[in-house]
Amino acid sequence: MAVSDPIADMLTKIRNASQAKHEKVDVTASNLKLQIIKILKNEGFIKNFKKVTKDDVTYIRIFLKYTDNQSPVLHGLKRISTPGRRVYCGYKDMPSVYNGIGIVVVSSSTGVITGKKAKEAKVGGELLCTIW
Repeated sequence: MAVSDPIADMLTKIRNASQAKHEKVDVTASNLKLQIIKILKNEGFIKNFKKVTKDDVTYIRIFLKYTDNQSPVLHGLKRISTPGRRVYCGYKDMPSVYNGIGIVVVSSSTGVITGKKAKEAKVGGELLCTIW
């Protein structure tokens, strides 16, 4: 079965694995997914990630992060821009997620960055997803 929105599929896999308290989750690899996962790692939402190859297919193995009382660090992942409805935003109108607790991931002309970095660099772009 072909997936029409691979980014939404990745976010759903991470969300479901986090709620089920799995240690890790595998998603098929792509450059855009890798950039989003790097942002998740840099912002402290996941422990780590690594590329894994099984049967000539490359996956990204994501190691999920939990607090001391085993509640997930990731509370929510939401896709904003979809293949059927693209959402773009200028740097002046960049949304805030839960008053700065969460982040928005933006695909800009300088690459895939957080909304905060997009504001600092004064670049807009496509709003990919929110993470909190």
